[in-house]
Amino acid sequence: MYQIRIHGRGGQGVVTAAEMLSIAAFREGKYAQAFPSFGSERTGAPVVAFCRIDQREIRLREPVMQPDALIIQDPTLLHQVDVFAGLTRGGTILINTARSFEELGLKELVDRFRTCAVPATELALRHVGRPLPNAALLGGFSPLSRQISLASVSAAIEEKFSGKVAAGNVAAAAAAYDYVMKEMHAEAD
Repeated sequence: MYQIRIHGRGGQGVVTAAEMLSIAAFREGKYAQAFPSFGSERTGAPVVAFCRIDQREIRLREPVMQPDALIIQDPTLLHQVDVFAGLTRGGTILINTARSFEELGLKELVDRFRTCAVPATELALRHVGRPLPNAALLGGFSPLSRQISLASVSAAIEEKFSGKVAAGNVAAAAAAYDYVMKEMHAEAD
């Protein structure tokens, strides 16, 4: 079972990201579940959502305490919440930022985990016109995690949204996918 924990703030689409991730996995014939965990349910408050993906039926219902992957939608949470708690050895970290892990003071994570920073908010502003990084982050998560395809992410976005909103989010996801692919190839060289 592959477990993902998504950290962000209320109003950033954290819960929607988990739902779309599970829809993308389901479209690929996998079992998936998504659910949120709320503290104070207000805009701007820290929010966590979870997603599990497996080849078999998932019977667990508790929060993901030892994720295989983290998606961090808001880098201001890095020093406010212990977002890295329980991350499995060799796990994946995707952070929404234009800054490097070194610039964020997280250089030690690069050697221990599969890491990538993607400017998802900037991509969302460019393609959607709003600072909602969730769809872009799912596009970037696709090549980094190797759990879902970009085509499935795009289909999940189109299932959740319609018209210009869907098209913009699909474009943001594709741009983030390309960004992460370039980053991964640069690391390999």
